[in-house]
Amino acid sequence: MTSALRVLPLGGLGEIGKNMTVLEYEDRIVLVDAGLRFPTPEMMGIDLVLPDFAYLRGRVSDIEAIVITHGHEDHLGCLPFLLRELGVHDAPPVYGGALTMAMARSKLDEHKLSKDVEVIDVKDGEMIEAGPFDVELIHMTHSIPDASAVALTTDLGTVLVTGDYKFDQTPVDGRPADVTRLAELGREGLLLLCGDSTNADRPGMAPSETIAGPNLLDVFSRCKGRIVVTSFASNIHRVQQVVDAAAALDRKVCLVGRSMKKNTNIGRSLGHIKVPEGMLIGPRDVAKFPDEKVVVISTGSQGEPLSALRRMAYKDHPQVELHAGDTVVFSATPIPGNERAVNETIDRLYHIGCDVITTKDAPIHASGHGYREEIKLMLNLTKPRYVMPFHGDFKRIHLHGKLAESVGVAPENIFKGENGLPLQIDAKGARFAKKEQSGMIFVDGVDIGDVTDVALRDRRMLSADGIFVVVATISENDGSSVGEPEVMFRGVPFVDEADKVRDQLRASVERTLDRAAKDEIREIDLLQQMLHDDLAAFVYDKLKRRPMVLPVVVEV
Repeated sequence: MTSALRVLPLGGLGEIGKNMTVLEYEDRIVLVDAGLRFPTPEMMGIDLVLPDFAYLRGRVSDIEAIVITHGHEDHLGCLPFLLRELGVHDAPPVYGGALTMAMARSKLDEHKLSKDVEVIDVKDGEMIEAGPFDVELIHMTHSIPDASAVALTTDLGTVLVTGDYKFDQTPVDGRPADVTRLAELGREGLLLLCGDSTNADRPGMAPSETIAGPNLLDVFSRCKGRIVVTSFASNIHRVQQVVDAAAALDRKVCLVGRSMKKNTNIGRSLGHIKVPEGMLIGPRDVAKFPDEKVVVISTGSQGEPLSALRRMAYKDHPQVELHAGDTVVFSATPIPGNERAVNETIDRLYHIGCDVITTKDAPIHASGHGYREEIKLMLNLTKPRYVMPFHGDFKRIHLHGKLAESVGVAPENIFKGENGLPLQIDAKGARFAKKEQSGMIFVDGVDIGDVTDVALRDRRMLSADGIFVVVATISENDGSSVGEPEVMFRGVPFVDEADKVRDQLRASVERTLDRAAKDEIREIDLLQQMLHDDLAAFVYDKLKRRPMVLPVVVEV
């Protein structure tokens, strides 16, 4: 009897980001992508969000390979965390295109894991044997070189995970997507298509990446002062287009932001970026050149809190200070969910006196994800039996499903899934199986793990309503109060009457302690709970707010 094939998304469904998919056959596993996403504003203090890969913890020896479709953070960024948590000495080999693997090595080197993990460059069309899977990378066009779809073949059939793609007929590097191989898969009979849904809500076809270069040059030519361009650090083609526009206008180029410098260096080493000799200058040298002779390429197009552009906007960057007359060019669109942070950054730039140009003002960006007609083209080329929309929120997954119906896929063969819900395919057909554990793992500072809901709730409470700390000293003999209670508060909105409120709080503490002594309550935990409840009620009555109350009871 033929084994069942399981496709288990651990990230990337119902969201845009942290893509990770487990493909399982005959108890062997191939993992496609290991991405992360950046935190939303309510995730206070969280630095990165990873997929919950608990499903893999007990299956490390079953993993035959990890295949990365391309070098963007939402497909590659989780890799070092995943390998460290699973145990690098038992780690499976990691496969991908040359640029993708160069970025992977760089990330692993940052985490001091590069010596322990086998990272292998794979050419398009080259076959990888991974247990019962034959794995093939198929060249696709995206906003980064070496983007690939992954075809995984078992004796049950072939699954195609498209990764991120669009059908750009005039790509910057002159290498359009391999539609011939996609059509061959369709003729051979594709079992399942797991396709990118990012732009399922946008009609037509995405504009070519090559439109950005001439439009950037046109924008630059009208700028009198310094130009700051922000884009995704991994958008290597865009960096090349900015360099070309700067060279045409005899401007120097400065790279700002660690990831921008790192990825540009990797791109140059592999021949994807060519910079004229003597053109690059360091951040400290920007002020030495006339404003009309400088272009800065910076990270921060998504308004990330610690990014270079965000720090410049808030006059907090140690090396580059913006001033009136500078022009800031956003050669990227906000990822859904990042609009607020981007708008805040833009507003701060206007406050400084900068001119700001976004994609609403000029066609200086082209999406790396195909629009509706390209999704239909993928479906028509590959002619899948089953379709499972990937890489999108639930709205886009739903729209992708409708597009599949429109080109003739039977509705019962379209599976609109979610993270943790495995699709199981066998000789009898396809169906969803029992849900597995999925969700989010937070990276908080240097720690990785489950930052509990309680911790995030506490941070939200502190940010909204402040904190009270009360220290009371009692006698170990009779529980009576010894000395005046100490009261401290931060972030509480009654500065004008702080002394009066402090006295009232002390009186409230004394009343609670007297009541406890009379009732012969001596347990410290119980006393602290009584103080918490009484003080919280007092503060709510006074402020109609619920700050965090931390009572501390000390016996002497």
